[in-house]
Amino acid sequence: MAILTSLFAGVSGLNAFGTGLSVISNNIANLNTTGFKDSRVSFADLVSSGSSRAQVGRGVLVNDIRTNFDQGSFEPTGSELDLAVEGEGFFVLRDAAGAEFYTRNGSFNVSKNGLVENSEGLLLQGRQATITGSVTGQPTGNIDLSTTNSTPAPTANIAVDANLDSRAVTPGAFNLATPSATSNFSTSITIYDALGNGNLVNVYFTKSSTANQWDYNAVVSAADSSTGSAVVAGTGTLVFGTNGTLTSVSSVSGTFNFSGGATLNQAVTFDFGSPTGSGGTGLDGLTQFGSSSAVLTQTQDGFAAGSLSSVSIDKNGIVTGLFTNGQSRSLAQVRLARFNNDQGLSKVGDNAYVLSNDSGQPILGDPNSGGMGRVLSNSLELSNVDLAQQFIKMIEYQRGFQANSRSITTTDELLQELVNLIR
Repeated sequence: MAILTSLFAGVSGLNAFGTGLSVISNNIANLNTTGFKDSRVSFADLVSSGSSRAQVGRGVLVNDIRTNFDQGSFEPTGSELDLAVEGEGFFVLRDAAGAEFYTRNGSFNVSKNGLVENSEGLLLQGRQATITGSVTGQPTGNIDLSTTNSTPAPTANIAVDANLDSRAVTPGAFNLATPSATSNFSTSITIYDALGNGNLVNVYFTKSSTANQWDYNAVVSAADSSTGSAVVAGTGTLVFGTNGTLTSVSSVSGTFNFSGGATLNQAVTFDFGSPTGSGGTGLDGLTQFGSSSAVLTQTQDGFAAGSLSSVSIDKNGIVTGLFTNGQSRSLAQVRLARFNNDQGLSKVGDNAYVLSNDSGQPILGDPNSGGMGRVLSNSLELSNVDLAQQFIKMIEYQRGFQANSRSITTTDELLQELVNLIR
């Protein structure tokens, strides 16, 4: 009977709009869920068999529930490991069994084992850098910060920018036994050996009896010398012009032997500036003017070993480590995945997805290249749920549910009239 068809059509409407209300409720419930993507319901009609002129609809069904992958807003945070993707792409996660998951929720931290993971213990995937900081060609795997340190580098070059007082009186020849009494000016600098130990070296400047000429002596202190006694490791002669510019340097290198088991005969080059005799200005290092002797700047290129103190992540997903010795180095690079059909991904909870036959295989790539979005550090992507739109849809589905309920009630009344005919 056609009257029964209307009853079943009304029931299908209740089921369909009930499902729609469930989807809307889930969207609203996840209004503040990081990286959540809302869902939309599409309906399709059911048509009974029969001639084209006598087909009667049999109701409605939920044809599809599609995820809306539109970009959400960004919320700034105070953690470098809070990440968001601006554009296409999902973070790639892996569990202990090797299963892969994909998410837009970029809230990460470092586990007790030094691996970058999310709150569920799923490990963020990327490319680990080599000891030199290169990530090119490295395979995708867990991002591991557990054994990261900065190896020491021995000092090879020292640059000194200073003025030597032209008015100084020569104290005589330099004597290692009485360095302060036989020099006019001195400066101290730390030289790092092959083990990263800092060794104190004093550089003494002594005015010569020859006009506009000075001698320098680099002395390793007894405490840092391999012999246990103070040693002159580098010496040379500095010649200045009558206008105070550096004209020539007789020697700019020295060989140092430090205690503690470091490599001996460590070569160190001194940069006192570019002498005019070698085509330089004679003003970018040591000068001899009629003012007090003083060091303006002093640098050296060695450093001690260091441990990881913090990290930063740029738009390309490069994880850069800052070490306690002041050095920085690339440690890893976050990888992203995209799919030919995002709608084919299957939800598994916790804002994670897994691939399916409909989604196709993931296409891995580096952030900010190859169609992938860029990574924003200190940021999280918020839910893309539009609350006003959800309320409108809720009213629409509610009215649809009520209307179908009324059609069932009306059908029931007609059936009641039909039963009353036999009385």
